[in-house]
Amino acid sequence: MSRATLEVADIIRATGDSFWNQHGAHLAWPHRKVLDAIVRCRTATLGGHRDRCADCGYQAISYNSCRNRHCPRCQGNARVRWLRERAAELLPVPYFHVVFTLPHELSALALGNKRIIYDLLYHASAEAMLEMARDPKRLGADIGFLGVLHTWGQNLQHHPHVHYIVPAGGLAADGSRWVPSSQRFFLPVKALSSAFREKFCEDLQDLYKEGKLQFHGALAQIASPSAFGRFLQQLKKDWVVYAKPPFGGPDLVLNYLARYTHRVAISNHRLIGFRDGRVSFLWRDYAHGGKQKVMTLSAHEFLRRFLLHVLPRGLVRIRHFGLFANRNRSAMLARCRSLLGATTPTESPALPQQRCPSCSGAMRIVERLSSAQLYFRIPEQPTPLRRAYADTS
Repeated sequence: MSRATLEVADIIRATGDSFWNQHGAHLAWPHRKVLDAIVRCRTATLGGHRDRCADCGYQAISYNSCRNRHCPRCQGNARVRWLRERAAELLPVPYFHVVFTLPHELSALALGNKRIIYDLLYHASAEAMLEMARDPKRLGADIGFLGVLHTWGQNLQHHPHVHYIVPAGGLAADGSRWVPSSQRFFLPVKALSSAFREKFCEDLQDLYKEGKLQFHGALAQIASPSAFGRFLQQLKKDWVVYAKPPFGGPDLVLNYLARYTHRVAISNHRLIGFRDGRVSFLWRDYAHGGKQKVMTLSAHEFLRRFLLHVLPRGLVRIRHFGLFANRNRSAMLARCRSLLGATTPTESPALPQQRCPSCSGAMRIVERLSSAQLYFRIPEQPTPLRRAYADTS
């Protein structure tokens, strides 16, 4: 994919100081760290390396990336490496796509308690699927699946939900056979929705009683026991859970996973305009048939929405459950393949390699360069944010 002409870094570089001066009191140091990383990414500030073509000798200097998981310019190579590792774990069966979404009433509480609420979202949704799949009246099998947390919608508003990729079947309770599910139907979504809601609300009430929830700012109005009880009553409605039809095969699963693993709230390629302090970007309106539209926001509102999706340090966004939990994934995958008469895949996506723009030969790193070395080699540097804003680590 070609490089985007407009990037989130350009918006931060132009309006980051004014945004922080106006809204910094309501934000935290992780937000400053993310903005600082994005604006420095692939600039001389982070150092770089000199590359040489192994065929024609062409040389070029490349800047280092920030490797921040919220940066729209990073994570491409990490995604490919991750997919190489996952390729060996796919089973030769169809896969379902199941999505669990938190109701909008929980948005403010989730933003004030990100680690706790996102962990609870994972726990309640995964347990709902595992228990229902074990029910002899349903599938009657132990299942395994992969989950990816998303906190955004196409318009960048807060919209926490989890995407699960689930094989169409599981192991019998005694591990003696593979139990296939229907090719068109995995588990009933209405029953999943009810089980998910009940588990989430029960655990949320326990967290409240244990004093583990924070009620800062406007959340103070639901901090009392009576108010929190009324808040829980508002959640007794249908929660959104849906399952897409099964994929055609393992190759399609990998292609689909690439869209949901290492992503941020918005890619640079969705940005189409930045003028007079306003940002325009493409988005899909799924409430109206997925029609592509253009949304225009002030730069400050754009950055505010972008920062809604900064995750707590150490929060794992990609998780495995059931048969494929980390502690026993290798053994369980081997057992499933044996019962399905399958072998371990030998092919996986190749790691991307930088190519020479002159002859398309392979580029090799021949020298590592510090920011000081780059400063003297390249006179003009990208404009950084002022020290008061950028020096936050």
